[in-house]
Amino acid sequence: MATIDISYLYLGVGLLLLLVPVYYLWRFETGLLKGFCVGAVRMIVQMLFIGVYLRYLFEWDSPWVNCLWVLVMVYIAAETAVSRTNVRRGMLMMPLVVGFVVASVLIGLYFLGIVLQLDNIFSAQYFIPIMGILLGNMLTVNVIAVGTFYSTLDREQNLYYFLLGNGASQGEALVPFVRQAIAKSFSPTIANMAVMGLVSLPGTMIGQILGGSTPDVAIKYQIMIVVITMSASMLSLMIAIRLSVKKAFDGYGRMNKVMRGNG
Repeated sequence: MATIDISYLYLGVGLLLLLVPVYYLWRFETGLLKGFCVGAVRMIVQMLFIGVYLRYLFEWDSPWVNCLWVLVMVYIAAETAVSRTNVRRGMLMMPLVVGFVVASVLIGLYFLGIVLQLDNIFSAQYFIPIMGILLGNMLTVNVIAVGTFYSTLDREQNLYYFLLGNGASQGEALVPFVRQAIAKSFSPTIANMAVMGLVSLPGTMIGQILGGSTPDVAIKYQIMIVVITMSASMLSLMIAIRLSVKKAFDGYGRMNKVMRGNG
């Protein structure tokens, strides 16, 4: 079954639905109206631009161009993650970039090459969407987890030093803070996994079905999407924390200034 296209006229008609959240954000004076409107406009413009750009990427289908585009996505994701936390940029930027690259390459290429068994794992049709899904999820998890890890560590330094003073290694002393970061960032995802298919139908699966895929094919893809996003997010987070911790402490295990508000 062919995909039903949406004309630009009726896309505009569909966008009128945004008046619903706009009204209530304004009615209850939430302070979110301006941010919502700016975000919505940016999303629409960016998506339309990417739609045009991806059309050419799919036509060229060059492995080098595709990899370059993914590297641009990695940089933007890392820059966005840094800007959304209060952690010092110089301490966090490179660990995030390395974490995103390593996790997306290992997990993404494993899925494309071994699970899907593609002849060309750098095919734009598969490579760019899969890397985009992975990076989007890694961004969300790292913003929450890294921010939680360092803000909690900065606020509760006494606990860290107490554990060190009682014979714990640095890695052992950091375990409570890593545990809290993982719990806060992954709890919503784990909760959604438990009701997926019963209470909610994921957007990726719905998109495939609307695009003409049979439900059984869409379900298998959705299962793997959840698996690879969870795996890549966890791996990227562990790499980012491991690498950034080296800059967060001096050679004696004392904590440096890690938050931007610390002067």
